[in-house]
Amino acid sequence: MDMQIMLASNHGAYLCAATARPVIQFRLTSRAQIQTLEYGQPLNINGVDFSFHPAGHILGSAQVRIAYKGEIWVVSGDYKTEDDGFSEPFEPVKCHTFITESTFALPIFDWQPQHLIFDEMNNWWKENQKNGITSVVCAYSLGKAQRIIQNLDHKIGKIYCNQAIENTNQVIRNQGVDLKPTIALKADISRGELEGQLVMITPNSMGTAAIRKLRPFATASSSGWMMLQKRNFGGGVDKGFVLSDHADWKGLLWAVKQSEAEQILVTHGYTDAFAKYLNENGYNAKTIDTHFEQAKKKSSVETNPE
Repeated sequence: MDMQIMLASNHGAYLCAATARPVIQFRLTSRAQIQTLEYGQPLNINGVDFSFHPAGHILGSAQVRIAYKGEIWVVSGDYKTEDDGFSEPFEPVKCHTFITESTFALPIFDWQPQHLIFDEMNNWWKENQKNGITSVVCAYSLGKAQRIIQNLDHKIGKIYCNQAIENTNQVIRNQGVDLKPTIALKADISRGELEGQLVMITPNSMGTAAIRKLRPFATASSSGWMMLQKRNFGGGVDKGFVLSDHADWKGLLWAVKQSEAEQILVTHGYTDAFAKYLNENGYNAKTIDTHFEQAKKKSSVETNPE
């Protein structure tokens, strides 16, 4: 499963893919035990074989393969099927039951190849630079930020990162990953130094006094939700780029087909619509709720009994 979900419960012990360990260790506040497996390495627990396989979501993300008495289940976690050039690429795993996410499981979500999105982002940066404007990009500190850093054209200028992103960058570099260079955004960096450069910040930094000091600037965010156009990720940005770390409609269908599964369990997203489509097209599919979704439903009932 996606390690960001795993960390939310602050467990006493973790089992993860080897490349996920450094960031998990960095983010944990407790002295939890962490055991790692290389991708594809089996681990038998009480007669059940477990192994991790690349999910392509972020660095170290993994699908979980579970095998018992000849029956194989795979839990996808968050995944994307496009190779982003940084994370370990998604690996289809054949199974009897495939539990798939469905975050963007509607035909409207149809991603362009990422090189086109990064061409668009580079051109936006260059245009801002020509006008003496600092480009400010909002991204999650783990996953999206590193993907953008790795794929932007660094010949345009320098990339500065706020502390949350830069700390994560350093953890990733320390494990031997070749992440392109960035500069920590510190209070003593002058406005003149940042003019025409690109600054990466986390969503909770948008609109803060520290960012307002960068004026004049243009803001941007990248998310699959930008496909809906009316929705601003983080709110109030000048530019939106349709770039997601989740599979789009075609990617989800491809992953389901590649699994060759007899049963598809759909969770986390447009579950009803996706399961309905799969059933209408020859699959045996049904929806299931995660604990997160159950909690959301309970909260909704308690606050809005209608």
